Amino acid sequence: MDPGLAFPHLAARNLCREDVTLPEAFGGERNIVIVAFRREHQALVDSWVPWLEERAQSDAGLRFFEIPTIGRMWAPVRSFIDGGMAAAIRDPVVLRRTLTVYGNVDRLAAPLHIEDRSTISLFLVDRSGAVRWRGQGAFDAETAASLAAAL
Repeated sequence: MDPGLAFPHLAARNLCREDVTLPEAFGGERNIVIVAFRREHQALVDSWVPWLEERAQSDAGLRFFEIPTIGRMWAPVRSFIDGGMAAAIRDPVVLRRTLTVYGNVDRLAAPLHIEDRSTISLFLVDRSGAVRWRGQGAFDAETAASLAAAL
C-alpha cells in the first residue's frame, strides 16, 4: 500500500439527492469504499455486497459506500442518470450509501493511484480520510481475507 494515501476531497450526491463532501460523508470509524467507473461494474460491486453487509451488521464502526464515478460530459444529465439508478434501487439504505461523483474522473483516480479503470477499486478509509487498505475486482476469498485482516 502507498504510505500517506488519502481519499481526495470531492463533492458527491447520494441517490436521495443529498449533497455531501467526501471523505467527510463516510460515517464509520472504518469505511469500505467501492469506486466504479462503468455501468457494467455494478455486477462487480454487487459481488461484494453480501460479504460487506454481513461485516457491517456485526461491526458498529464499519460502513460501506458505492461511488459511481461519471465523467463531466454526463453532468448535464445527472438528474436523469441518478434518477434511473434510484428507481432501480429503491432501498433507502442503498440509496444513501451510493454516492455519485461527476466531473473530471482523474480528480478521484489520480490521488488514489487508480491506474486500471476496467474494474472496480476498493479502499478501506478511516475517519480522517486515510486509506488503510486497497484492492480491486470482483469478490474473491483471497481479497476478502486481506480486507478482513486490515479491518
